[in-house]
Amino acid sequence: MGFVVLLLVILLFIAFTVKTINVVPQAHAYVVERFGAYFCTWGTGLHIKIPFIDRIAKAVSLKEQVVDFPPQPVITKDNVTMQIDTVVYFQITDPKLYAYGVESPVSAIENLTATTLRNIIGDLELDHTLTSRDVINTKIRVILDEATDAWGIKVNRVELKNILPPREIQDAMEKQMKAERERRAKILDAEGEKRSEILIAEGHKEAAILKADAVKETKIREAEGEAKAIVSIQKAYADSLKMLNDANPSEQVIALKSLEAFQKAANGKATKIIIPSQIQSLAGLASSVKEMFDEKNIGDK
Repeated sequence: MGFVVLLLVILLFIAFTVKTINVVPQAHAYVVERFGAYFCTWGTGLHIKIPFIDRIAKAVSLKEQVVDFPPQPVITKDNVTMQIDTVVYFQITDPKLYAYGVESPVSAIENLTATTLRNIIGDLELDHTLTSRDVINTKIRVILDEATDAWGIKVNRVELKNILPPREIQDAMEKQMKAERERRAKILDAEGEKRSEILIAEGHKEAAILKADAVKETKIREAEGEAKAIVSIQKAYADSLKMLNDANPSEQVIALKSLEAFQKAANGKATKIIIPSQIQSLAGLASSVKEMFDEKNIGDK
């Protein structure tokens, strides 16, 4: 009988020890109540609880948590109804406030997110809503973070997962995108044709310039050749005059040369010729000499 009692005592001691000793895991916290009132918060490690006096009211995870809320209907400023679902990343920073601040904190965050989202989207038009995700995310996070401070919750990030406008709006947007792509394609084609025509015109222009430069260069070279020829002729004439002057010709030679020049002039197309007196005298002399030679030849016959 005594052995049975001893065994019961040992079992009761073990049960009491198990109920008394509590180990809090890493990244967790226990909210402890004594006589139904908040007593303390246990952090990571070994803790002793007084049976029937102390009670673990709530075990809280201090890890960052992710909650994916279902799509919420919202109406934009231009009266377009769409479905938006959000993802909230939050972390518990004060286990006591989390345990006593609000009933069902996750549900409270979901409702607060939905109302905040409706307020923000209600001030935006559809196009602005679709292109302003970062702005909407930031606004929702700031509002949620301020509201959840009293619940011991820190909202780290809010993301709009999907934005689903009505089907007819999606069809209109697809048509608009298709029209925009076609417009850009036409613009690119027109720019290509314009560039091609410009290059062709520039090619014609350069060809015309090169042709004009070639004609110009030819004329310049011809003019230079003619100028050199004239210079050569004038130089030869000047050299001949110089040689003639150096020879010191008599007046008869000069008169004879003048007569030769007169003969050349007479063979031309001039209708009126003025003969200098010196040449006239020389012509008379030449005529007399010719008559003398003619009479002599007759006498010889």
